[in-house]
Amino acid sequence: MNALHIQESLKKLGSKQKAVNALRFFKTGKGQYGEGDVFIGVTVPEQRRIAHLYADLNLSEISTLLSSNIHECRLTALIILVAQYRKGSPQKQGQIVKFYLDHVECINNWDLVDASAAPILGTHLFTRNRKMLYALARRKNMWERRIAIVATHSFIRAGDTKDALLLSAMLLSDQEDLMHKAVGWTLREVGKQSQEALVTFLRTHVSQMPRTTLRYAIEHFKEQERKQFLRMK
Repeated sequence: MNALHIQESLKKLGSKQKAVNALRFFKTGKGQYGEGDVFIGVTVPEQRRIAHLYADLNLSEISTLLSSNIHECRLTALIILVAQYRKGSPQKQGQIVKFYLDHVECINNWDLVDASAAPILGTHLFTRNRKMLYALARRKNMWERRIAIVATHSFIRAGDTKDALLLSAMLLSDQEDLMHKAVGWTLREVGKQSQEALVTFLRTHVSQMPRTTLRYAIEHFKEQERKQFLRMK
């Protein structure tokens, strides 16, 4: 049971056409956010089935998978890591969080972030000091900033929206479109818990918000309310 076995299993499931489609979908062209990423064309459900078979893979082998240039190897590694965190003892969970942060440079596309940040880092920090997220939100690397904001979704689902709102305010000036979307998505999730909190945030910050962020944030508002906030831009 090792990383090489998983990579070979994934390659057997690969599809050239799906790989070509993924290259376009994940923006792997020159100058795009996923530049240089490699896909072999394996679907996420297929990756989850492989991950289930290798659920007990040790961290050393997971590290090897995460270091792969093949996108599906990295995502499969993170799926395994999330499952191990959920089932792990408090000591094991602490090891996994440290491992996650030590390998943050491998978590370098939006789906990798979105599959792992909340269930690992967000869940772990729910009852702990969250200063780490504010440090990540200040990093130059976009994916680390995205990890910071997406991790708060674990808090939001539990009804705690404070850090999501504070980090959203910090990241409103971010220049990356993927961050505009992530912040808008986060604000939309806040609104599901407390529309009042979201409206208060919007009234304070609407003039600073990228239009993409605002559109995501007000997606579930009634049409008249959406138009009202869009006019305030």
